[in-house]
Amino acid sequence: MIVEFAGPGAGTAPLTWGQAAIWDAVQKTAPDDHYFNFGRIVRIPATEPGVVLDALGRLVERHGAFRTLVQDGGQRQHERGRLPVQAHDDPDTALAELTAARFDYAAEWPLRASLVVRDGLVRQVVLAFCHLAADGLGAEVAVRDLRLLALGRAPRTAAPQQLDLARWQAGPEGRHVAARAAEHWAQAHERMPTTMFPTQVAAPDTPPIWRALLHSPALELAVRALAARHATSTSTVLLSAVAKLAGTGISAVLPIVANRFRRETLGLVGTLSQEGLLTLDTDLPFAELLRRAVPAAMRAYRSAFHDPADRARVVAAESARRGEPVHPNCCFNDLRFADPGPAPCEPEELERALDKTTLSWPMSQDKLNCRFCVHVTPEGVSLTADTRYLPRPAIEAWLRGLESTLVEAALAEAPTGPGLSEAGRR
Repeated sequence: MIVEFAGPGAGTAPLTWGQAAIWDAVQKTAPDDHYFNFGRIVRIPATEPGVVLDALGRLVERHGAFRTLVQDGGQRQHERGRLPVQAHDDPDTALAELTAARFDYAAEWPLRASLVVRDGLVRQVVLAFCHLAADGLGAEVAVRDLRLLALGRAPRTAAPQQLDLARWQAGPEGRHVAARAAEHWAQAHERMPTTMFPTQVAAPDTPPIWRALLHSPALELAVRALAARHATSTSTVLLSAVAKLAGTGISAVLPIVANRFRRETLGLVGTLSQEGLLTLDTDLPFAELLRRAVPAAMRAYRSAFHDPADRARVVAAESARRGEPVHPNCCFNDLRFADPGPAPCEPEELERALDKTTLSWPMSQDKLNCRFCVHVTPEGVSLTADTRYLPRPAIEAWLRGLESTLVEAALAEAPTGPGLSEAGRR
């Protein structure tokens, strides 16, 4: 099936800061850059295929990011085009197929789609996104709009456009914001270690990149309890624990931040998420570390809205000063769309939950642009690491150490919990 579209606003612009950041990661990860593809299964009321195809066309017309190609070092938004749409019987199979292959960034529209049809009616629409066109929250905007359009209802307001954001960032107001962020990156680089996990392993696995997923109800309970105790978010609690376990002395971690603080970016389909930089003294009891981490994390979150070219200059200058490359190679990405929020927890409930912990190995590949990446999802906490620096047994031990650190801290701060019992330790 083919969807023809004709949307307004053809033009060119530099890459946005978020696009430039992901473009750098894509180039460092290729040919395994399908790693950055992601998708959504969109459930809709049973609808005629023609109606859904029309809704897909209007979605692409509404959001210029889906009509944009990366060419000549920048982005070019097109008015007209044709989007191929597949048909599948099973949504999970469709999602796997649509996200399996890397995008052709200069020639392929950054959106793939499939209709799941039963009894002649569409039951689900499967979308696969190129990360240069959308991040997780941008994809949610697209899903919301597609559901409305499939029901014959137009969104109430005009959509902000990625092309306009790129032009704002290149203008005087954007440059002022970028300069403030660059100051943080420069100051943080003066005190951070050269890198995290610097020691190479003699015999890495094949392929070298592996992901372990820890499903731990106990960890989630502990994180929510600590967030309640310290009046902060569960994401900041997790980020603080990752920093503590990433190294001794001063840790440097790159949290991925949504960067949707400005009103005009809330409804934007585009890539805004970028890395911030957290530096934190970790040789402290966890309770004290967490108290210091809360303001440090806020500074790190603000630093994520930055121009990668400014960051590159800071890194190059500090690397030249030290005589070796400076980069944390350690990132943290909370992919949950909503923080579950703080909640107190009884010590007995925490200890019982430890028996439900499981660990699996869902992914391996040859290349990645980082050596240590923690992801938080509703399914649990995963660590994707380069076994040339952190072998698989150490990956598992690190995740289990994260669980025990957080559970120990939550029990220590519980009114009736002096610490993890012997049964809990086992």
